[in-house]
Amino acid sequence: MTKPRLAIIGCGFWSHYQTAAWKELDDKVEIVALCDKDLNKAKTQAEHFGIRRIYNDAGELLKNEKFDLVDIITDVDSHASLVKIFADYGKAIICQKPMGPSYSIAEEMVRYCRNKNVRFFIHENFRWQKPIRLLKKLINDGLIGKPFKSNIKFCSSFPVFDNQPFLAELEQFILTDVGTHILDIARFLFGEVDSLYCQTHRINPMIRGEDVANVFMKHLGGVHCYAEMSYASILENEAFPQTFILVEGEHGSLHLGPEYQIHCTTKGETVNYEATPDVFGWSLPDYALIHTSIYECNLNILEDLLGKGKAETTGEDNLKTVKLVFDAYDSAAENRVIQLDL
Repeated sequence: MTKPRLAIIGCGFWSHYQTAAWKELDDKVEIVALCDKDLNKAKTQAEHFGIRRIYNDAGELLKNEKFDLVDIITDVDSHASLVKIFADYGKAIICQKPMGPSYSIAEEMVRYCRNKNVRFFIHENFRWQKPIRLLKKLINDGLIGKPFKSNIKFCSSFPVFDNQPFLAELEQFILTDVGTHILDIARFLFGEVDSLYCQTHRINPMIRGEDVANVFMKHLGGVHCYAEMSYASILENEAFPQTFILVEGEHGSLHLGPEYQIHCTTKGETVNYEATPDVFGWSLPDYALIHTSIYECNLNILEDLLGKGKAETTGEDNLKTVKLVFDAYDSAAENRVIQLDL
């Protein structure tokens, strides 16, 4: 595969920025068509990015276009059926997170693509944020010795429903929306999870699902990790969409805090590291950190397809994150510790 031909399915809020990130890679990939059930959305996005072909039906797209790769950026309930359609045609597939509306459906999606011998990736981009990549490097470099404890925090009162009103209608909200990212970060930093315990809240009376979730995880490597997620937290210094992380090790601690600063503290000394992300001209100020990680995630998957690297967020790998999300729901519902069957 020299220069893959890409079709994009879905032209909603995130699709605009994922398309912009793909256009940054137009020397390596060619976008041949957009498809959305609302043809006007597809037309508007196509005109903005100079994409000539639009469709409102996946079958018509497959009938009329030649392409190698599809990026599915639609609502979660449509993911499984779309993945199977494109897998039947042998297309490499990228699917928006969360992979599926349940663990069993996500598991079947991975199995289906494996049986069809189709490459299957998940667009999980938080682990590609520059501060989190640097934090991982500092841990691996042994600056604080072996980690034993961590706190991962994503809390604010950011009006997320303004740009994505459908989120207010979800029966399962913050764990599927934010938890998919945060629990994946925990896996990225500390490896697989042995057991977890979760509690949830719904503070905002205008939404259907939970807007607060707290998950305590014991990792197989020994790290105890406490992950906090909230869209109901009115704080002195809010920094959406930054994730704050404290990692404690045998010889010191690492703290990723505001303004992309990482403080490494050992006995008698604190050293500061800075990890401000690059910003694209098309990025929204509130989402610039995420928009940069969209590009990095796309690049990682593309390099895998071109034989120049190994993708981190394959369907097989992300299924482990999906399991954490839905085990967390079970834990909260049953008020018990869940032992993961890995």
